[in-house]
Amino acid sequence: MAALATTLALAACGDGGSGGGATGGSPTPTPSTPTPTPIGAAAASRFLGQATLGATKAEIANVQSASYDGWLTAQFALPRATSHWDWLVANGYSAATFINSLSGFDQTIWRQMIVEPDQLRQRVGIALSEMLVIGVDALNLNWKQFAGAAYFDVLLDNAFGNFRTLMGAITTNAAMATFLTFLGNRKANPSTGSQPDENYARELMQLFTLGLYQLNPDGSVKTNAGTPLETYGPADVSGLARVFTGLNLASSDSTTPDRYRVPLVMTAAQHETGASTFLGTTIPAGTEGMAAVNLALDAIFAHPNVPPFVSKQLIQRLVTSNPSPAYIGRVSAVFADNGKGVRGDLKAVIRAILLDTEARDAAALTSTTASKLREPVLRLVGWARAYSATSPSNAWAIGDTSNPNSRLGQSIGHSATVFNFFRPGYAPPNTAIASAGLVAPEFQITNELSVVAYINYMQALIANGTGDFKADYTTILTLAADSQALIDEVNLVLANGQLSSATVTAIKTAVDSIANTGATGPSNRVMTAILLTMASPDYLTFK
Repeated sequence: MAALATTLALAACGDGGSGGGATGGSPTPTPSTPTPTPIGAAAASRFLGQATLGATKAEIANVQSASYDGWLTAQFALPRATSHWDWLVANGYSAATFINSLSGFDQTIWRQMIVEPDQLRQRVGIALSEMLVIGVDALNLNWKQFAGAAYFDVLLDNAFGNFRTLMGAITTNAAMATFLTFLGNRKANPSTGSQPDENYARELMQLFTLGLYQLNPDGSVKTNAGTPLETYGPADVSGLARVFTGLNLASSDSTTPDRYRVPLVMTAAQHETGASTFLGTTIPAGTEGMAAVNLALDAIFAHPNVPPFVSKQLIQRLVTSNPSPAYIGRVSAVFADNGKGVRGDLKAVIRAILLDTEARDAAALTSTTASKLREPVLRLVGWARAYSATSPSNAWAIGDTSNPNSRLGQSIGHSATVFNFFRPGYAPPNTAIASAGLVAPEFQITNELSVVAYINYMQALIANGTGDFKADYTTILTLAADSQALIDEVNLVLANGQLSSATVTAIKTAVDSIANTGATGPSNRVMTAILLTMASPDYLTFK
């Protein structure tokens, strides 16, 4: 594309009063019902930038018509899309030839993110996958694509459920069990000195539920004389690890992937029968294995750290990297009690996050802290959804995009470690972000090489697609002759209305340098507007 040099240059830029009592028999006035404030298209698109994997013109209109709350209610009511597992089976990946491959995993992940209508569930599922992490490449199993699919189905099936139920589902999932090495975990053997594997016990507390330090309801760290108070210690890890012994696959039949879809089962002979003590809780000796697991999860779920710890990370994934303590506190309170005495109601938590004043207030658009770097994967999916990208053959040949030197530096399900591609507390060192005491998680996978790789990769994808996966620019091509209308459309749908006037002017100059003539003129103008938008700091920094 002719405007690559302009792209690189642009990407490098910046960084009521009370009434008196009634007299003389006058009737009491009937309070008037406030007229709902109309939702502008840009505000609706911004909402969709938080609540979906990418806005479309149709969804913008839906939000404007239904209201934010109405749109959420409609999304909560949508049935689950075709499961990843069922899609793999329907497309032939359960054939014996695929037993030792990952074929099909990336295809089903990309397809579902891009085309399925249950976009709120998809967005929350991806957020959960970055908190409760597995990496399919490291699974010590055959049928890895099915094991990974079953895990992502667990996240999506429970995205609107209760967090305690989700805790149980990931604990008895084969992919998680092999990724964090507690599959077949055995009780201590005094004759050999072996001890239960502590990996899952540690990460369940550190990364999935509690964090390293005790928290106040607003997410701030509790201290004693200025020293953070630790949430747990080595003895808690060892005690909890005793609980997660004896969990195994429900079947020894490896000729089909079916055993990875069902929960793990307890092998009594491998389970620790003695008492297990952790976090001030003791599970009595002789407690049946699965009952012990459930008691342990109940104890963790009841810990006061869980509401602020989980709430903050969900806010970071959906809205902003640096939510205020008050924002965290409001959402944390809903996590602790949804108003009906229920703890861990994710549907209520999601609604609280997305309808909070800090999420909806337009003041965030001018704030220096209320923003987040768009994840690379969300950039690709946002483009694909905005321009109706499809794969007629169902090949979805996007593949693993985690290579930072030639692709996105991120690919859902391919994290090399349980710490995800980026950590929630990461702050780029020696930057104004770090100096201000802020975090910017996505910057952990952002550097000079990855920025150039992203632009080059997206340039090729925007122009040519990959395989038969291609965008459909038919509608937006009708605006090619009018550069302002073209850029306004790209800004609204793809950039959620967040391009500054200076950025719009710069992109317009580049587009106007391309003649709207010949066989390729209109398409070059459209693709230049899209690429330069996706390279701009205004787009990359979502507010």
